[in-house]
Amino acid sequence: MSAANLSYWEHQSFFGPADVAIIGAGLVGLTAALYLKQRRPGWRVVVLERGALPSGASTKNAGFACFGSISELIEQEKRGDLEAVVAARYAGLARLRELLGDAALDYQPVGGYELFRHEEAALAGECLEKISYFNNLLAAITGHRRTFRDASAEAGRFGFRGVGTLLKNEAEGSLDAGRMMRTLLTRTWAAEVPVLTNCAVAALETAPNGQHLLRLANGATIETSQVLLATNAFATELLPELAIVPGRGQVLVTEPLPDVRLPGTFHYDHGYAYFRQLPDHRILLGGGRNLDFGAEETTEPGLTPTVQHYLENLLHDVILPGQRLRIDYRWSGVMGFGPALAPIVDWVRPGVLAAVRCNGMGVALGAGTGWRAAEKLSAGQRN
Repeated sequence: MSAANLSYWEHQSFFGPADVAIIGAGLVGLTAALYLKQRRPGWRVVVLERGALPSGASTKNAGFACFGSISELIEQEKRGDLEAVVAARYAGLARLRELLGDAALDYQPVGGYELFRHEEAALAGECLEKISYFNNLLAAITGHRRTFRDASAEAGRFGFRGVGTLLKNEAEGSLDAGRMMRTLLTRTWAAEVPVLTNCAVAALETAPNGQHLLRLANGATIETSQVLLATNAFATELLPELAIVPGRGQVLVTEPLPDVRLPGTFHYDHGYAYFRQLPDHRILLGGGRNLDFGAEETTEPGLTPTVQHYLENLLHDVILPGQRLRIDYRWSGVMGFGPALAPIVDWVRPGVLAAVRCNGMGVALGAGTGWRAAEKLSAGQRN
């Protein structure tokens, strides 16, 4: 779309002055738009997205409605207030389900498993010892006295090779990330918020009168009173001062496997690998960025032999041993990480709010982060 060819109608209805311009049409940006219109129905809100679909991870994630396996929580507890972080993740999932409904999400309360191979007995033992501790810590958050339990007796029914210990999270579920985002897009447009795709923001400028001017890569401009930056890993392109490091996640999906039964979601290797069975009986498997953090600290889409071989070996050696399967889909998504586990939801410049850095927990934190952003924007705080 060239700005030189925009009609009068397009200028007025799509690129006209806005009260709030949201950069990024992912889970955070769209939920923020919906919550903002609930609070300020008369405001003119517009969402700008660089790609034809959300460009980060909102349509590229594994569809895990999770808040952390025990091995993840052990490591994350070293970085800050774990109880508050998990509470935000769990509340965010509840808010997402309330906003869209379980049917629209195809939410399934299947429970989640963490698996440990025999050679990881020491880590498995450490996690087993922490079950009671984390159950007590999280009881008030999840409403379960036994959020986690030892499920090693169930290991045989899944057919895994070399797995000695299984821990189950009773409060975990799965959802359809594509249906989630399609529903959000439909409802955002229905709320009279235009979502303009293929409209990358090249520059963010502030005028002397306090208004902001967004210069788009296609040559168009949008004037707005407030800006919400919801581009997660891409945020430093416009606000380099933010403490965000990108992390690329690679995923593959097999051919349909009608004879395989893997009810649940599954985590492995401190949560750096994860898999689940999809409704059409394909296996989705992703992760492996811990094999080379430096190579995966990028916003560029792509696949690497190192990670793809790791995922395929995990699939063939552990998950479905002895089977040689066709891989029908491969892709990557980009997440945003930082020194603190909690997202950034704060004013970073006068009139410019950032809602970014979900640390790989975007499905869990997205709706809550969008809600917090809408709360701040509707209050009109501008530093």
